[in-house]
Amino acid sequence: MFKRFRDVLLGIFIGGFMVTAIITAAASDFGGEWARLLPFSQHNLMTMRQVRNNLETFFVDEENLPDERKLFYGSLKGMVGAVDDPYTRFVDPDQLREEGMEMEGEYGGLGMYIGSRDGRILVISPIEGTPAEKAGVQPLDEIVKIDEKVVIGMDQNDVVKMLRGEPDTSVTVWMRRGGEDDLKSMDMTREIINIKTVRAQLMDKIAYIKLNNFHQKSAGELKEAITDLSAQGAEGIILDMRNNPGGLLNIAVDVASLFLDGDLVVSLQGRVSRYDDYLYADMDKATELPLVVLINEGSASASEIVAGAVQDHKRGPLVGTKSYGKGSVQSLFPLPDKAGMYISIARYATPSGNIIDHKGLVPDYEVKGEYTQVTSDDVQLRKALVVMEDLLSPERYGAAELVNQ
Repeated sequence: MFKRFRDVLLGIFIGGFMVTAIITAAASDFGGEWARLLPFSQHNLMTMRQVRNNLETFFVDEENLPDERKLFYGSLKGMVGAVDDPYTRFVDPDQLREEGMEMEGEYGGLGMYIGSRDGRILVISPIEGTPAEKAGVQPLDEIVKIDEKVVIGMDQNDVVKMLRGEPDTSVTVWMRRGGEDDLKSMDMTREIINIKTVRAQLMDKIAYIKLNNFHQKSAGELKEAITDLSAQGAEGIILDMRNNPGGLLNIAVDVASLFLDGDLVVSLQGRVSRYDDYLYADMDKATELPLVVLINEGSASASEIVAGAVQDHKRGPLVGTKSYGKGSVQSLFPLPDKAGMYISIARYATPSGNIIDHKGLVPDYEVKGEYTQVTSDDVQLRKALVVMEDLLSPERYGAAELVNQ
């Protein structure tokens, strides 16, 4: 038995020695140019070879050994993850295809956007009308366990895969809320998630428009809602971006163009100068109706870009609670085999130069409360209506300073 074990170890050693010899010989032949082509030093490449040899030789469940493609993608995921930025990540072809479906507005799952912060998986926002919202999931809830699997410290993308699945399948998600010790158990059934971008209605000559995301069709649907409600006699607009996790940067500029006529929307500050930029709203697209914007801790990314621009240009006041504070911009870099990687290429600043990454936007009228579709129970929306009444009736100035409820 010992002899057999010794022979195995000797084989690994000889194999490793041969690989090292080959790499060394190649490096000698091609000199510094070969070394520049290698992604790592010869020593580190040899260590990677040894790790693979050890797995293939000693891992007890031989039938569960990943193939080379999976091992390779795993190494890429680990390399990208080493920069310790939850938004800089490697995505394999299947995952990238799924995310493309999500940006088109339909996928299977529970209906919540999540993010990673300080090793914790946090809910950015539940999506309106989905199993997550119906179960009572709230922004900043920490996902601790999914079924029997503890997810603390796990990669955000792996957690997303666990939450998604075939429609009509059940899953139990354990949440921690507000730093409490006790966990909340939420039993949910997966559904096909159809993301509805805009919901709009007229409230006593005030256009109430709920914007749920910044996907490809968001700006067009928002413009249509503004046009329709204006034709019905709307005198002001309440733009509700609570629980809106953001989306595409160009769509954020398109949305801002509906309220800001040619003004600076956002500036980008990157390590590489070609990513430094100043993005302006289009001319002659903006409505002149008075505006109030609702935000909360579930408003992130593109929502914060639009809200920050509206606030800085004094186009309208913000009502609600401090936003999430996701202030970096990601770009997708395609890789072979239809894989890709997202890299945080810049941080953005509001027109006044305010960088809100990990800080969030502070509203002009801070009002605690939870988003609900029942207007009478929605304290934040009621406050926004009072603020709008002031904007429409200047002679009543001061009513908006009523005690925050």
